[in-house]
Parts: sequence; structure tokens; C-alpha cells
Amino acid sequence: MIQLGALTIDLSNPLHLAGLFGALVLGIIFAMLIVLIRASGRSTRAMEPLNYQLANLGARVEGLSQGQERLSGGLSHVSETQTQAQTAMLQLMEQRLAEVQEKMNENLMGSARRTAHSLGELQQRLTVIDKAQENITKLSGNVLSLQDILSNKQTRGAFGEIQLNDIVSKALPSDSYSLQATLSNGKRADCLIHLPNPPGPIVVDAKFPLEAYEMLRSAETQDQANRAAQQMRLSLRKHIKDISERYIIEGETADGALMFLPSEAVYAELHANFPELVREGFAARVWIVSPTTCMATLNTMRAILKDARMREQAGAIRKELALLFADVERLGTRVGNLDRHFTQASKDIEEIKISADKAGKRARRLDNFDFEEIAPESDPKVVPISGE
Repeated sequence: MIQLGALTIDLSNPLHLAGLFGALVLGIIFAMLIVLIRASGRSTRAMEPLNYQLANLGARVEGLSQGQERLSGGLSHVSETQTQAQTAMLQLMEQRLAEVQEKMNENLMGSARRTAHSLGELQQRLTVIDKAQENITKLSGNVLSLQDILSNKQTRGAFGEIQLNDIVSKALPSDSYSLQATLSNGKRADCLIHLPNPPGPIVVDAKFPLEAYEMLRSAETQDQANRAAQQMRLSLRKHIKDISERYIIEGETADGALMFLPSEAVYAELHANFPELVREGFAARVWIVSPTTCMATLNTMRAILKDARMREQAGAIRKELALLFADVERLGTRVGNLDRHFTQASKDIEEIKISADKAGKRARRLDNFDFEEIAPESDPKVVPISGE
């Protein structure tokens, strides 16, 4: 870019470049003319070569002018071609940009729909997570409440009794057991199952040695584990002794009783690591059961109760069968009598039909008589109709 006063020449423009080139050529020519004119005064001989050169220079200038015109035309053609190419390029770019914009809009709309769908699913999942969190919070509160319950011996005992009552009520009929039954020695049993003799009524007492079990689970050293195991042995031996002395009464209860442990973990720990306590319970006729084994034991007792009740009802069933047999015999006799009556009635009906046929035949013979041929003086004889 060249700035000459108010005139601005753009070197990148072919027209400006051609004009600049032509002006430069004209300037050179004028400079040469000036030099020649000054030299003309010096030598006349020099004029002729100068004139010749000027003529040649004029021809060359004319050729340059023609070349400049052709160059100007070529530059104009190039400029027009470049303009058309730029226009076509701009149109193509606009078309491509429109296509790209359309695709971008479609992609953005699709992304928006997918994002909205994903956000909806995320909202649903967050709702489910919120509900689960609420349930977890409630469960945490329940767990804390359960821990508070199990930390107290009285409430822990009530927890074991409630679990025992639930199991017994599901396994046995309501009239086959008693809750909090008082025995003749004044001791109150958690549950008394009324089994027939033998074996007789059997007591189920709920025990929950939770402290010793927790000490055993939380022991970090061997010494702590030994002390916890010793505490477990002392606690269970005391429970076995209490049940054996309080709830096994000769002539009133069965010769054994059940200790109900309301925890499968404690029951598994006892059988895994304290088998001597299980043997001591067998020796004292105290059988230790968990919720699962208690349900199986109660189902066996239910079968015993059902068999005993069937034996109790056997006499009544035989009596009812005898009465039913007598009723069947009477029914057979009466059916025979009814059959004889039907046979006699059928015979009487056949005889009646025969008499009716004979009476009909005689009535038809009477209808065929010609009463005009009968003499009036003759006495009519009445022919009686007799049935056979």
C-alpha cells in the first residue's frame, strides 16, 4: 500500500500495479527526452542518432502502450474471473455453512432430547435413592432402638419371649400351649406345651446370653478371648441349671425342657466352640434350640398332638361308625319294603288294566247291537259285568 497525498495505490490490485508501471515508463521516457533535448544543443550530429533512437523509443513506447492495454485487459479479465470465483466460493461457503448449521442444530436438538431423557432418568434414580436413604435412616434408627433394647436384660428377655411366642403361635394350635404358665412350684414358664403322656407337658424358656457373646466377638487378645469364653460357659451353665431345677417336675411336666436362644449366631457359636455345654445340657435334660431348630421341633410336637387327638377320638369314631352301620341296615330294610310295595302296586295296576280292557270290549259289543230287532215283549236279561 502506497500513499501519495490523497492518492492511495494498492500494490495487490492489478490495475493499480499496471498504472504504476505505465507511469514509471512514461517518467523514464520524459527523463530521456529531457536528456536528449539538453544534448541537442551540443552536437548536431548527435541529433540524428537521437532522433533515430527517439523514433525507436516511440515505437517501443507505442508497443509498451499496446502491451499495457493488453495487460490492462488481461488484468480486467483476471479481476472478473477472480470476482466470479470469489462469488462462487462465497456461495459454496454459505451453502456449506448452512448445511453445517442445520446439522449442528439437529445434533444439538438430539443432544437436548437425550440430555432431557437422561436428566429424567437421573431424577427418577435420585428419587429412588432418596427413598432408599429414608429407609436406611429408618433402619438405622431401628437398629439403634434394637441395640438399646438388647442392652437391657429385662427388655432383652422380653425380646426373646416375643420371638418365642411368634414361633409357637405359627407352629401349634392355640389350645395346645400356654404362655407364662405357672407351675405347681410357683415358677412361671415362658411357654408350656401340652403334650400327651408320655412325655407330658414340656416347658420352653427363652434365654439370651448376649453380654458374653459380645465379649467373645470383641476380644482382641487371647487373654480377652479366654475370659469371654469363660464368661460364656458360666452364663450358659447357670441357665441350664435354672431350667433343669425350675421347669422339670416329676409327675407334672415332661422329663426334659427346651432352652430357646433367639439368635442363630449365638447358637452357631455354642455348637462350634462350646460342644461341652451342649453335652452338659443333654445330661441335664435341657435341649438348646435356635429359632430354626425350634420351629422344626415344634412341627414334630404338632404331629404328636395330632396323633394323640386322633387316638382320643378313635372311640367316638367307632361309636359313630356303629350307629352309621345300623342306620344303613334300617335303610336297606325300608328300601326292601318299599320295593315290595311297588311290586304289589304294579301287580294291582296290571290287574286293573286287564279288567278295564274286558269292560271296554263288552262296551263295544253292546254298541254294535241292533236294538230294533229285539222283541219288546221279551224280558231283557241283564248280563252282569264281572271282572276277572
